[in-house]
Amino acid sequence: MAADEPPSQSVPEAGPSLSALADEFYVEDVRRDGETIYYYGTPLRTPEMTMRNVWGAFHEAGYDAELTTSAGRYVIVAEPTTRGPDGIPWTNVLLFVATVVSTLYVGAQWFYVDPVAHPVEAVLTAWPFSAAVLFVLGTHELGHYVMSRYHDVDASLPYFLPFPTLIGTMGAVIRMRGRMPDRKALFDIGAAGPLAGLVATVLVTVVGLYLPPVVAPESFAPGPDAVTIQLQFPPLIEGIAYLTGQQLSYADPTVNAHPVVIGAWAGAFVTLLNLIPVGQLDGGHIMRAMFGESHDTVATLVPVGLFSLAGYLHFVEQIAWDSVFIWIFWGGFAAFIAAAGSATPVSDAEKLGRGRMALGVLTFALGLLCFMPVPVAIVS
Repeated sequence: MAADEPPSQSVPEAGPSLSALADEFYVEDVRRDGETIYYYGTPLRTPEMTMRNVWGAFHEAGYDAELTTSAGRYVIVAEPTTRGPDGIPWTNVLLFVATVVSTLYVGAQWFYVDPVAHPVEAVLTAWPFSAAVLFVLGTHELGHYVMSRYHDVDASLPYFLPFPTLIGTMGAVIRMRGRMPDRKALFDIGAAGPLAGLVATVLVTVVGLYLPPVVAPESFAPGPDAVTIQLQFPPLIEGIAYLTGQQLSYADPTVNAHPVVIGAWAGAFVTLLNLIPVGQLDGGHIMRAMFGESHDTVATLVPVGLFSLAGYLHFVEQIAWDSVFIWIFWGGFAAFIAAAGSATPVSDAEKLGRGRMALGVLTFALGLLCFMPVPVAIVS
């Protein structure tokens, strides 16, 4: 990325002092364009080492910095970091409201209520499903957000993504606008989401299991050519059902677990997908923090493993392609984000301690409890 030279020639009052950079970067000129500060000069070490050594000074002054070139000259571009939302985050609010509507629409159908013909009944009936899905997804992203603030890394509030099918959403994301200072921050931010989401998933599972099952009305009579969707529950939810002594599945196909349990299923499935150890996914952050650049070797094998899983399920277990396509999709997606690379912390030398390494292993082990060979089966 190249930075065009800004018009302003005034020396900024903000930003780190020039003396704080003297041992690493010889400053020839300092310019400012709005809130962005440009330090033109010459690195006194390799560019990578210089940036690693001066990044802390910019971070303490409230700036995120990047060393780049402009017209053949080195320049450190420093942009102020935010410490929280500035005003009402309307994009986040509108997406959240749209996701509430989307989850209510889908949730009503899990309760066998037509949301178009009976909108009021749909809202009054489906709100527990909507609340369950939003709670597990929101808690996951809140874990990332809180830990980002703890490590003073600039991050947005969660963006919920409405999608009116299956669970009513494609999940939620936060946007990381600042660089990771070190491996500890990368690990903590990456692991906080899945661990917080799993706690929420367990709570929602317990609540859902104690709610009465949903019985299809007599008017519900799918034809002989109808296609139905069957969800496979992961060991985590099955284990909770066993420990609580509550019934999770029923022999009668017209009787199903309360849809709040579907919200727990969504939390487990999102956790599983996010812990795939590639690229910018949570699992990629955790693995990168634990093993450094050697993580790239693991990342190249993940797509192969997902494609192999799809092939095994179809050719050996005789499961239809439409039921295993999800692993083909995620195999391709994993290959794409693995090629894009993982997050690189500013300070990459210090390794994690035994406590974080053990927590990383535990996080992946808990993720395996969320694994389902066929999460969604499409049955004719």
